[in-house]
Amino acid sequence: MIFDSLDFALFLPIVFVLYWFVLQRSLAIQNIFLLIASYFFYACWDYRFLFLLIFSTFLDYFTGIKIARAKSKIEKRTWLWISIVINLGFLSVFKYYNFFITSFQEVVAVFGLQMNVWTLQLILPVGISFYTFHGLSYIIDIYYDRIKPELNFVEYAVFVSFFPLLVAGPIERATHLLPQIKQKRHFDYTKAVDGCRQILWGLFKKIVIADNCGTFVNTVFSNPAEHSGSTLALGAVLFAFQIYCDFSGYSDIALGVARILGIELLRNFAFPYFSRDVAEFWRRWHISLSSWFKDYLYIPLGGSKGGTSMRIRNTLIIFLVSGFWHGANWTFIVWGLLHALFMIPSMIQNTNRKNLETVAQGRTLPTLRELVAMLSTFMLVTVAWIFFRAENLTIACRYLYCMCAASIVNMPNWAIFPKKIWILLPILLVVEWLGREQKYALAALRLPTWARWTFYYLLILAILHFGGAKQQFIYFQF
Repeated sequence: MIFDSLDFALFLPIVFVLYWFVLQRSLAIQNIFLLIASYFFYACWDYRFLFLLIFSTFLDYFTGIKIARAKSKIEKRTWLWISIVINLGFLSVFKYYNFFITSFQEVVAVFGLQMNVWTLQLILPVGISFYTFHGLSYIIDIYYDRIKPELNFVEYAVFVSFFPLLVAGPIERATHLLPQIKQKRHFDYTKAVDGCRQILWGLFKKIVIADNCGTFVNTVFSNPAEHSGSTLALGAVLFAFQIYCDFSGYSDIALGVARILGIELLRNFAFPYFSRDVAEFWRRWHISLSSWFKDYLYIPLGGSKGGTSMRIRNTLIIFLVSGFWHGANWTFIVWGLLHALFMIPSMIQNTNRKNLETVAQGRTLPTLRELVAMLSTFMLVTVAWIFFRAENLTIACRYLYCMCAASIVNMPNWAIFPKKIWILLPILLVVEWLGREQKYALAALRLPTWARWTFYYLLILAILHFGGAKQQFIYFQF
């Protein structure tokens, strides 16, 4: 079951009605219902992996209590590492085993040794990277006495498996989400309308922009040598918009669905393509993952306390791990390394915390300097996206080589481009620019009632009429 499917269009209203108008008198029953609905939602993907989600939930619930009740530091650390090893063990087997074993085979082959390896034919459980990180942050926070363990299993299980965020985030923190699950929730019409508005914008980004871009992107990345440099350059740009609208569209829908159920999730995107440097981009892209790595890896490594050399070392580690988190492929590792290299100059010059405010804040248009900075940052990010999208390093390098050929100055092959995207992309950019100081684009829509509702209906018509070939959300593979 996915957010842009007919199944979900039937599932959500049923959940909404039962949640608010049948079960609203009892918080305990509401939470049990949310847990059942979340497990049903996940089981619709593949019921065989539901046991893995439940096991992971029981593991962290149990070890969290054991850590809090431990009599010594050694006992606390033992329970912490039991949780970490088992959680990362499952993640490694399903996601990374084949990568490591085949990479080892390739390394020994360089020395003339032939080795037969046993690979696992496993399907990656959807959302495993996300709910694993939910549990790990909870356990680590208990270990460092930042929070107390949750004794109510249902409430903890809802925190881990709340269906809007279960499959592709945002990666929540117990300090933020658990208190909302534990307190009585009341229906708020204003919040519900706001949630529906964010869902609508998320669906527009996914179905109209991302899916239409995806059709063309698949064509050019399948065989770069067949296309001119200019066509490949536009293909890379459209992938940048595809992955942004695909993932931020998912996040918008997730946050909107949670809001109509009376729960606020962590913001995951803050208009990253309006960033003036790569450091700002990472404060605005996949915010929940970036902040997770900052709190649970970067700061424990020493953060920025040890001078420039330590900051650079820690940044390299963070981005390499971030790339590896995205998938068991060297392309993701190179993607992470590129972003680290893009960051280093600003770290050396100590300008990586320069752009903390929204670009052109309080103004309609950016300055020429801001515009150049945004375009330069977008170009760097787009080049890195080529490695993220390519199936392997060979294809990525071939794509870059063909893109930088003399034909980059020629006219692109317009015949293979989806014509409607050149009308729809400007609409996206204008709406997002006007809403860049808000929590999401449509939150800034200040129009008369008739004009606002006309715009909403136009978005619905665009979703129904201009939707591209349906494609799975990109981040479901992570």
